Amino acid sequence: MQVAQMHLFDNNEEFDLTDDQLQVRASVLQLLREKLPPWKVAELDDKSEFPFDAYAALAEAGWLGLPHDEQYGGAGGSYMDLAVLIEAIAYHNAQMASAYLTTVVYGGMHLKFGASEQLRASMLPQLIAGKLKLAFCLTEPDTGSDASSIRTKAVAKGDDWIIDGQKVYITCAHVAGYLVVATKTDPEARHKGMTLFLVDAKAKGVTIRPLRGLGRRMIHTNEVFFDGVKVPATHVLGGVNGGWKNIMRGLNVERLLLSAAASGNCYRILESAIDFARRRKQFGKPITEYQAISHKISDIRSMAEISRVMTYRLASLMDRGVAPSTAAAVTKIFATESNSKCADTGIQIMGGAGLMMNSEMQMYFRDSRVGTIGGGTSEILRNVIAKSMLS
Repeated sequence: MQVAQMHLFDNNEEFDLTDDQLQVRASVLQLLREKLPPWKVAELDDKSEFPFDAYAALAEAGWLGLPHDEQYGGAGGSYMDLAVLIEAIAYHNAQMASAYLTTVVYGGMHLKFGASEQLRASMLPQLIAGKLKLAFCLTEPDTGSDASSIRTKAVAKGDDWIIDGQKVYITCAHVAGYLVVATKTDPEARHKGMTLFLVDAKAKGVTIRPLRGLGRRMIHTNEVFFDGVKVPATHVLGGVNGGWKNIMRGLNVERLLLSAAASGNCYRILESAIDFARRRKQFGKPITEYQAISHKISDIRSMAEISRVMTYRLASLMDRGVAPSTAAAVTKIFATESNSKCADTGIQIMGGAGLMMNSEMQMYFRDSRVGTIGGGTSEILRNVIAKSMLS
């Protein structure tokens, strides 16, 4: 189904986007409409298959290089540029945005800031060209929000390190060439004893097993096991025991882009709900003429627009060199919780039709639910906000 009301997402009257940023939005949407049409999304989601063709098209068009330095083939884009891109990708499909972020940002930023020059020069051009995919391995069965309590350990042995442990809920590990793995190199030092390694996903001792989750089936999560995995010392990212600092460096970026993705998907839900409601008739007239429905649509519009305003404000702050941890927490909470509420409201508007597996709305509902968990749960982020005011 071709969704109507595209002008709602493209409304630029309230936002001072540059001509280049508007072109970013228009270009990537045109590309994804061609390479990842709705029927293809449904097919890949049903089969839990990665969108390889669409990902390769993003690489060919140069979008994987947007946040990376020009010397490696990137574009050196701003945070606002990146927010506009991710919002547009997620408007088309939220899973595609996650596929992009997993390699380009969550993995790629650790290469950009933590790898040696030799490793950056070797890896980043491959990443930008779409030839290298990454996955970030942090969460473990017994450690989620309390990341400093991870148990995966790395022990030095000559010029190498030996990694043993287990990770869980690792997005895109099954298609990754390399894994950015958080380990403990000093178990007694909590966060000060964490080290990041770049690990070959096909190295001896690495086992990756798919998990079957509620949503985001194209890019699904995985368990990853490390059994005596040998990693060269040259693949330490950010220095021994320097992992926590690098992880913290990326939190505001991650929360900005998760907010951008949620904003884009809110607009998609809005337009899908309007399209359905205009065509659906009950008691002799379109259901848009009933206040119970029109107010729900108004609520979705409000959440979508506020999410966008907050996201663009956060990107603007970051482009000015501010490190706005509280603003990032506020924005991420509002945008991701709104995304889930919008999808739930969209199903309510559609009734039984929204629950059918041939409806895009049920996929929006399933895919949006992880937003309030990944990248810092809403509960942890409320702690961040409270601490900034009350401590």
